[in-house]
Amino acid sequence: MMEFLYFPEDKTEYIPAFIMLVIFMIGAIAAMMYFYKKSKKEEKLFEARYMSQDFSEEKFSSEQKKQLEASDPYKEKIRREPY
Repeated sequence: MMEFLYFPEDKTEYIPAFIMLVIFMIGAIAAMMYFYKKSKKEEKLFEARYMSQDFSEEKFSSEQKKQLEASDPYKEKIRREPY
């Protein structure tokens, strides 16, 4: 019966595996840093585009508020079934 784990007698066989591990770890860290910087850039763009606008309800007239409430599908009560 063959052994489940293979541990070579010549330890130089571990060198290529270690090199591949280091290469993939560097690639993973580089990808993580890229996504982190990209998300920070998008966050600044989002804040510049949307946070400067005033979305308060005071800008709407009473008629506009009624229209918004009538067209809002989430205002309806959700009927829940008993457990």
